[in-house]
Order: sequence, then C-alpha cells, then structure tokens
Amino acid sequence: MTLTAVDWTVVAAFFALNLGIGLYYAPRGGRSLSEFFLSGRSVPWWLAGISMVATTFAADTPLAVTGFVTTHGIAGNWVWWSSVMSGILTVFFFAKLWRRSGVLTDVEFIELRYGGKAAAALRLVRALFQGVLVNTIIMGWVNLAMAKILTLTLHVPKLEALGVCLVFTTVYVMLSGLWGVLVTDVLQFAVKMTMAIVLAAVAVAAVGGMGALQSKLALVDAARGGAGSVLDFFPTTNSAWLPVLTFVTYIAVQWWASSYPGAEPGGGGYIAQRIFSARSETDSLVATLFFNVAHYALRPWPWILVALAALVLYPHGVAGIDGKIDPELGYIQTMIDYLPAWLRGLMIAGFVAAYMSTIGTHLNLGASYLTNDVYRRFLRPAASERHYVVVSRIATVVVMALAVIGAYANNSVGGAWVYLFNLTAGVGLVMILRWYWWRVNAWSEISALAASALVSNLVILLHVFKDDNATAETLLVTVPVTTLVWLCVTFLTEPEAQTTLVRFYERVRPSPAGWRPIARIARPGAGAESLGVNALDWLAGCGLVYGALFGIGRIIFGDLLQGIAYVALAAACAALIAYNVNRTREPQP
Repeated sequence: MTLTAVDWTVVAAFFALNLGIGLYYAPRGGRSLSEFFLSGRSVPWWLAGISMVATTFAADTPLAVTGFVTTHGIAGNWVWWSSVMSGILTVFFFAKLWRRSGVLTDVEFIELRYGGKAAAALRLVRALFQGVLVNTIIMGWVNLAMAKILTLTLHVPKLEALGVCLVFTTVYVMLSGLWGVLVTDVLQFAVKMTMAIVLAAVAVAAVGGMGALQSKLALVDAARGGAGSVLDFFPTTNSAWLPVLTFVTYIAVQWWASSYPGAEPGGGGYIAQRIFSARSETDSLVATLFFNVAHYALRPWPWILVALAALVLYPHGVAGIDGKIDPELGYIQTMIDYLPAWLRGLMIAGFVAAYMSTIGTHLNLGASYLTNDVYRRFLRPAASERHYVVVSRIATVVVMALAVIGAYANNSVGGAWVYLFNLTAGVGLVMILRWYWWRVNAWSEISALAASALVSNLVILLHVFKDDNATAETLLVTVPVTTLVWLCVTFLTEPEAQTTLVRFYERVRPSPAGWRPIARIARPGAGAESLGVNALDWLAGCGLVYGALFGIGRIIFGDLLQGIAYVALAAACAALIAYNVNRTREPQP
C-alpha cells in the first residue's frame, strides 16, 4: 500500500497533536505521584470512561476479533463477551469500594487488606507479576498486531515498524503521566472508532451489500459442513463453528474464575487505576458502566462486519510475510485492497491511535507498579515526591524495553488472549471474596496464584487436551484444582490480625454480611453496601449490555423486530440502573 504526501502529512499532524497534549500536561503530571499516576483523583466520569474504552481498543483488537470470527464465527466472540458479567460485577460490587480504599495501585491494596510479611511478599510478587509479566504479555501482543499492520501495509521490517510508534508514545507518557494518557485517549478513540466504521462500510460494499454478504456467507457455511452458521450469535449443539462445551464454559465458568486484564473479577489493573482517578464514588461507578456498554455493545460490530466480509473476499485466507495463512490478517488485507486511496492516511492514523492509547496506558500502569509497589515500598520509602516522579519516568522507559521483548515472544494475538485466561483460571473467586469475606487471608491469594499458574501451564505444556475444546477443558481442570487449593490453605492458616481487618472494614465499608465478627467491633455504621441492590443492578447491567449488543447486531442483519425488542430490554435496564444510582448517590461536598 502506497501513501501519498497528503497521507504522510495527516499521520505527522496526528503525532504532533498527541505530542502537544503531552507537553501541555507535563508540568501538572510532574507535581507528585498522585498526579503522575492518578491525575490528582479529579477525573470526571466521561473522561475516565472514554479512556477505559480507548485502552481496550488497541491495534490488536480488530485483528483478534477477525481471527475469532474467521475460526469460530460471530459466536467465537464469546471468549470475551462472557466477561460482560465480570465487568458489570466490577461496576456495582467493587467500583465504589476501590474508590474508598484510597490506594495508588490495585497492588498496594494488598497491604490494606492483609498484614505482615506474607502481605509484603505478595505485594512484591504481584507488582512484578502484573507490572512485568502480564503487562509485557499485553504490550507484546499489541506490538505484534501493530507490527503486522505496518509490515503488511508499508512493507517495513518489524523493529522499524515498532520503533517510531513505541518511542513516541513513551515520550509523551513519560512527560505527562496519566493526564496526557487520558486526554490523548479522547482524541485517539474518536479517530480510530470513526475509521473502524468507515472500513466496515467499505468492506460490506465490496461484497455487494448486506444482502449479498449474508447470501455468500451461506456458501461459506456449506463449505464448512455441519450445523450452525457463521452468523449465529449462539452456537448450536453440534455447531461446525464454536463447540458448545467451549461456549458453556465461557458463560458459566470463565467470567468469574479467570482474572483477565480489563475484566478482572473484582476489578484491577487499568480499570482500577481509572476508578482511583475518578473525582467521586459515583463518577467511578458511572465511568465503569459506560466503559462496559461501549466496550462490549457499541464497538464490536464494525470489526465483525469487516471479518465477515474478509471470509467472503479471501476464501483461502491471507498469508503473512512468512507465507503462512494468518486468520487475523483478513482485516488488514481488506483495508489494503478496498479502502479508497484518499482515506489511507487516516486509516493508518486510526491504527496508530489504537496502538498509542493502549500502549500509553500500559506504560503508565507498569511504571506505577515498579515505582509505587517495588521502588517506594521496598527500596526508598522516604524520598520526596519529585524524586518518585523522576523514578516513574525512568520506569516508563524500562517498561518500554519490556514491551519490545514481549513483541518478539508473541506470535498470535488471539492466542495470547487465551493464554492469559488460562494462566489465571481459578484466581477470580478469591479476588471477589477478599472484599466480602473476612476469612480470606494473604495465603489464600498466594496459593491461588501459584496453583493456577502451575496447573494451567502443566496442562498446556504437556498438551493434555488437543481437540477443539482444549481451552475450555484446560479451564475446567484448572479452576476446581485451584479453588480446592486456596480454600484448604485458607482454613489451614490463621486469619489476618483483627486490627488489619477492622482498618480495612472501616475504610472500605463493604457489606457486613461476610464480616460479622469484624462488624461487631468496628465503629457503628461502617458497613455501607447493600448486596440486594447491587445484585439487582448487576442483573440490569448485564441486560443493558447484552440487550444493546444483540439489538444492534440484529438490526444490522435486518431482523428489526428482534433488534427493537433487545434494545427495549436494554433501555428498561438502563432506567432501573439510573434510578438506583441516583437514589444512592453520595452527597456532594
């Protein structure tokens, strides 16, 4: 694909605008660690929410979705659609609790909830696990996706493809901290979402329109053999696309059992960081709800339409530069072959925007773990705020170097997604219960992390499962083993000290239901959460997201009656949530 001088001007202007934002916020971001990593805890809900959505819309996301659709049809997206239930759990059960905790990172929370040497060791291990291993895997697949895009479109080597974008993003994040990330996210999301919609319209037109697309996909189904269609939102019992056991595992087990970045049961990572940065508890809740609606219901359809068009346009698949067929490349090839020449510069800017928004967040997040939870906690606990900001900027560069290593260690975006789901299988339940059950202790969490990593890696490395249900079967082995291990460890070890538990309970104010022994000795009125209202809002939140998701999909494919019914369900659920949120809103200062 050849870019004209106008295309390069568009791309250069986009880079310059992002750098200008970074330079503008550099003085503010350099005041303290709170400003550098949390924007002074003064972010309105809409800015925090858009930033969450922008972060999860990376250069890898449309490629991964294309791979899922090419391999398993639309229903293949249940590998991440199932996480709606986890995401909405964070909205109504955890967002306000996270905001009340007052910590800088979700890893710092460990020493609020637990005490002693075990808590300190867990905090260090989790900081390295989240800030080095998981963060590197995530940035690795984002870098891999960007490398695929640029090598296929501009025919530049992988290292050069990564270098310019990664170094540039590091510069503005290192200067401005989270303020620069948040504000550039708004610009980047607008650009990349617009271009995703444009490419979807172009791809469908290239096939001959929606009617032609559906007719030609019927031929793809016939060639595949077996029951079910690529257009099915749910697999049939003998689907030729997505095995029903895999689907059931996703919706029944995975969403609460696995701790996946952006969809952690109980929240965590960059979602928790945005919650910490919100200016109030209500802002944190509304921001997280907005994120889940936009992330799961509004964004997927442009990517899915391009993936479906690619199945028709490239029936034999698309080969990468190594000559191997790569199901994720249909998205890029459609852009190369069918996007009008005058839009190519904007499309490249859209991909760069998708890349920078995600990498920017993970550079800042990884640096927060290394600075706050390793350096300040264990190496220099009494230095000045200015000193810690300097260390934060150095840590950002260290995280950048790890990102390059991660790109060379990955070879499949979708495969890396699935690996992380399996790596943390069984951890989710302890991450949920540590908020609502006083008996969970540091050893519960340590044993869950160790058992999950050990069992899942053994199953994967030994190739215990080799059929189409391998991912589901790995989860179904890892989850019960991990759960049994951490429950046994919990009851075989002492609970946390009473002073630690009372301090946590009085600050965070969870429901007293699972904290009876502590609630009796805590100051009156400490327990503030109503599990009944939260559960009702959780159900309504799931109805809102799935109703909007399926409603939009049905309308796109011409089924107006079902589409309107789904949208009506989403609207009713939204009204119930709005009523409950307004009723329980905290008083403004």
